[in-house]
Amino acid sequence: CPGNGICKCRVCECFPNFTGSACDCSLDTTPCMAANGQICNGRGTCECGTCNCTDPKFQGNTCETCQTCLGVCAEHKDCVQCRAFDKGEKKETCSQECMYFNMTRVESRDKLPQPGQPDPLSHCKEKDVDDCWFYFTYSVNSNSEANVHVVE
Repeated sequence: CPGNGICKCRVCECFPNFTGSACDCSLDTTPCMAANGQICNGRGTCECGTCNCTDPKFQGNTCETCQTCLGVCAEHKDCVQCRAFDKGEKKETCSQECMYFNMTRVESRDKLPQPGQPDPLSHCKEKDVDDCWFYFTYSVNSNSEANVHVVE
């Protein structure tokens, strides 16, 4: 009963938080907790302390890896471009489609928020319609508000 229970008459009696014939299945869901606070990123089930991803696009220890999904940067690039620079594919529909985030302009890349803040943060480097690079960060706070910081 590898330290997770007591053997009585060749049968394991498991301690709390363990189950299975050999007490080898942990009921602790902590290892399954994704960065967004959901068990297995809401895309799987936690079995014996391990995520079993039920959405086939997602994989990894907490079902957060998606090789075929658009990244955060690519997903928001067009809206950041139209809001910050008034150009790009969504220029004409910007006021309808792209008002879902708070935007802050900063003078230079070193003024962008840095990792270590409480909200998950993505640093982005994307090309605009004129083939120039632009830089921004995208984060979502605990109130589910999206915040973008973009270099002028």
